[in-house]
Amino acid sequence: MQITFTAPRRALALFLAIGLFSSFAQADSVLRDMYGNVTSFDAQQTPGQWTVVMIWASDCHVCNEESGQYSKFYTQHAGRDANMIGISVDGQRGKQAAEAFISRNGVVFPNLIGDVQTVSRWYQMETGESFRATPTFVVFGPDGKVKAAQPGAVPPAIIEQFISSNSG
Repeated sequence: MQITFTAPRRALALFLAIGLFSSFAQADSVLRDMYGNVTSFDAQQTPGQWTVVMIWASDCHVCNEESGQYSKFYTQHAGRDANMIGISVDGQRGKQAAEAFISRNGVVFPNLIGDVQTVSRWYQMETGESFRATPTFVVFGPDGKVKAAQPGAVPPAIIEQFISSNSG
């Protein structure tokens, strides 16, 4: 028995195929925590504290070399004056590589994961600039607004100096 689509059935099949593709595309176009739960960056911020965001990739050499410093920054400042959040651009397909990065580098600060396009859109929306590379840092003030953004490694001492000179 051969099935042929009449015009209305072809339209329905196309509609279903587009919807299915759209569902797969949307599944990877959100930020998730490392447990797979859909979340937002706003839900991760601590009101009244500075928030430092490190955008990273598991295969980024600089990210791998520098991430330990940011874990120390997080440990020294969390619950006091600043929070640290990582955002991996590895996407759900690269989640195992992202988890290996966190384990290998002893990363202790919370991390989100999204695909490059999602993180790029978030970065553009927050900073008004195009996302260029990993690592990239974004610093949010206690008011929740972007105070600084910079691609490339930024030593924690510079971040601490920035926060100190822009507080109070």
